[in-house]
Amino acid sequence: MTNEQKPVVVLTVAGFDPSGGAGVLADIKTIAAFGCYGVAAVSGITFQNTLGVSGVLSESAKTIRQQIAPLFDDFEIAAVKTGMLPTAEVVQEVASLIRQRAIPVVVVDPVIRSTSGFELVERAAIDSLVTHLFPLASLITPNRLEAELISRVPIQNRLQAERAGETILRKGARAVLITGGDTESSLDLLVDKDGSIAFNAEHVQSQNTHGTGCSFASALACLMAQGRAPKEAIPIAKDYVQRAILSAPGLGHGQGPLNHFPPGFKPDPK
Repeated sequence: MTNEQKPVVVLTVAGFDPSGGAGVLADIKTIAAFGCYGVAAVSGITFQNTLGVSGVLSESAKTIRQQIAPLFDDFEIAAVKTGMLPTAEVVQEVASLIRQRAIPVVVVDPVIRSTSGFELVERAAIDSLVTHLFPLASLITPNRLEAELISRVPIQNRLQAERAGETILRKGARAVLITGGDTESSLDLLVDKDGSIAFNAEHVQSQNTHGTGCSFASALACLMAQGRAPKEAIPIAKDYVQRAILSAPGLGHGQGPLNHFPPGFKPDPK
């Protein structure tokens, strides 16, 4: 295999979901679906299944560095996607490592609480995320509730979403995508230096939506690592997640996992 044929390497730094629907396991499956090679560092171990989350055991800054540094030494990592970063020290360590290596694509999914309402990160971790990681981000992908918490702007319509996005943008990121998959509208709003663009999709009523945010952000990281701008990557990632929901295997007794290898999906539609 020549260098030109080697897959793009994408690192995910996120929590471990033992049910396999979210966190690093969902990320790795998504990365593989997009033809990239996934490597991972676990930021914390969650205790959960499709019915909900009952606890989190966080990694330390030291164990985060011991996981990530050898990967940077060994692989040419094209993109980093971050998910649950439970403590301020973990956020700062991840940001420091990314800054030292000048990673070209950084997608930050600011996971704050589970869909079932369990608080996954400390309040100080959110402040640290804004201070240390947002300025390194190529794209931030909060859902509506996360965007409201970070920006302190209530979001009930597009104008308010634009205002929230602009507020987050001023914290240093190059682009913000406020996702709407958790609402009755599946409208996502991209806000960057050029203004805002809405991306619509038909809302899918399904019980099998566990890990959609993780998978969506990972898909975007892969597409951007492969050279696509966010505006081009978003529709492809949305199509992938929609297909993954529609073909979900129907596992578990709660919010079931996606099918990360949906039939008919082509990562390169050209």
